[in-house]
Amino acid sequence: SILDEMENVQGGQVQQAPLSADSFPVGNFSRLTDADNLLAHVHMLPPKMKRRLKALKKIQLQCTHIEAKFYEEVHKLECNFNKFYSELYVKREQIVNGKYEPTDDECDFNDGTTEEVPKDMLDRWSSSELKKMDPNAPGIPQFWLNIFKNVAILNDMVQIHDEPILKHLEDIKVKFLEKDPMGFILEFHFSENPFFTNKVLTKEYFMKCVPDEHDPFGFEGPEIYKCKGCSINWKTGKDITIKVIKKKQKHKSKGAVRTVTKMVKNDSFFNFFSPPEVHEGCENELDEDTQALLTSDFEIGHYIRERIVPNAVLYYTGEALEDEEEYDDDDDDDDDDDSEDLSSESDNDSEVYQRSEGDTNPTEQNHPPDCKQQ
Repeated sequence: SILDEMENVQGGQVQQAPLSADSFPVGNFSRLTDADNLLAHVHMLPPKMKRRLKALKKIQLQCTHIEAKFYEEVHKLECNFNKFYSELYVKREQIVNGKYEPTDDECDFNDGTTEEVPKDMLDRWSSSELKKMDPNAPGIPQFWLNIFKNVAILNDMVQIHDEPILKHLEDIKVKFLEKDPMGFILEFHFSENPFFTNKVLTKEYFMKCVPDEHDPFGFEGPEIYKCKGCSINWKTGKDITIKVIKKKQKHKSKGAVRTVTKMVKNDSFFNFFSPPEVHEGCENELDEDTQALLTSDFEIGHYIRERIVPNAVLYYTGEALEDEEEYDDDDDDDDDDDSEDLSSESDNDSEVYQRSEGDTNPTEQNHPPDCKQQ
């Protein structure tokens, strides 16, 4: 092994052999893939080389902090340019909701939809709601609801009882927070409806752009570390995020039976606006279920901001989904190649990690996770 080549053992004492360029044949580097081997390799370097490595790491840390400044400037640029996008998004919202009818000149766009649609596909949609749609209806009815149905990560959140409410969703806007802290706010704008009185529901995401002092080299750019929802003012009897269950209880001695009603949390997209509360400084003390829930929430918020809002029409038509599927296929191919390489070395060298998501206890959902006090 490489350790054998780097060590001379005499009288039970380990003596380090002099190292030179010849001490590291090219062929040996292919074996330095295991973490323990790499650790041993660095450990056996002469003190002067270890000292130089520390200097290189200090330079690397300085580079990491420069990278953080770069991302801060990128975020400022996003904030400045958002006003230009906003003007176009206002026009989009007006067209979608029938407030503005585009001119012939504004509709002069070759979108490549001249290809023939297969007959079986047309037959499948012939009896759908699209066939029943009023051809003279203003705007594009249920524009955002259809986007939610098209996008898997959002469709998984939407329940049947959410759909009548999401038909009233008129627009989703993004507002950027430049600093203290940096972040963004998702605004969901609703028309007047029989479910709640809010005109706008908000979800705020807080981001940090500072390398972690315990793992500075793991820095990969700004990351969401916290989010905050809003209160929904449900009209009487319309709150779909809770449900009433009835349970019969029998008295142990008297044998009398009584019916007990209990309020429990109900699956709904609108739980998105009631994320778990996390006390300041307790981010590292979360249980696995809460951490998994927040991680998923952060991914969804980022996805809506980064992809859905800027490319809404392409998610409505499905064109953006086709592009994502192509990328997914490429990633799958890469994964297959990696797995083949791993299996060819040893079945024991790779582990598969799988996250299982259990049902969250409704009575605990809205309570902040316990934080250990120092």
